[in-house]
Amino acid sequence: MLETVADLRAWRAAQASGSVGLVPTMGALHQGHAELIRRAQAENSAVVVSVFVNPAQFGPGEDLSRYPRTLPRDLELSGGAGASALFHPSADEMYPAGFSTRVQVSGVTERLEGALRPGHFEGVATVVLKLLELARPDRVYFGEKDWQQLAVVRRMVLDLNVPCEVVGVPTVRDTEESPGLALSSRNAYLTPDQRVRATVLSRALRAMQAAYAGGEHEVGALLGAGQAVLAQEPELSTDYLELVGPDLQPLTGSLDAEVAAKARLVLAARLFGVRLIDNMPLLHFAGK
Repeated sequence: MLETVADLRAWRAAQASGSVGLVPTMGALHQGHAELIRRAQAENSAVVVSVFVNPAQFGPGEDLSRYPRTLPRDLELSGGAGASALFHPSADEMYPAGFSTRVQVSGVTERLEGALRPGHFEGVATVVLKLLELARPDRVYFGEKDWQQLAVVRRMVLDLNVPCEVVGVPTVRDTEESPGLALSSRNAYLTPDQRVRATVLSRALRAMQAAYAGGEHEVGALLGAGQAVLAQEPELSTDYLELVGPDLQPLTGSLDAEVAAKARLVLAARLFGVRLIDNMPLLHFAGK
């Protein structure tokens, strides 16, 4: 258990002879996080998991104060999945008095989540860069569920020549009570029945995949297939449903095979007061 910057630096120095994997999280860990940790453990000599509810990435009126905090369970899950250490700093430790630096990544931050949550990705980029500097990992692991976040981190690491490989790990989904629902710490806000109804997000994305596989290549028609599924849930309010390319710009017209192979379906919606996001590749691959 590491609680200070000095603790983390000392731990990292002790791992000098082997590779280190970093799994940044905000806690409330679930099996999606466990998959990240297992992947990191398989590819590195040691793994550090950070648990830090980052105030810099929450906007006014968002759920910073009520974001689930489950540190004892997080410790147990991290250790069981193969983590070597857990870094759990305070906000004052990460942002001491006088802290005045923000990291801004242009381009990939300006649409979708970035447009709806001003300043969010500045907060993400700032804390991730701090963690990369402190832990100096050989590899850092993020889930594909936060697709835009993954793109932002990759851009930042590339632009700033950070000597670290960014590894995206496929989204883990429920297979039992709410089949297809992307695992998320915010699912804890939903009742079991509401989580079942939240599977409408993944069903909409699957409908779009199926439409493409069935021969529909017009973006408008593909989006219509997803919107038709979303319309079946009267409590759902959609923030966006788009088909985007690697640069996160919206695709239009008819898709050729090369463009379709790199296309991503992205979706954000509110259900019972809870904001949920999901994404899938347009081309269906097992487990994604």
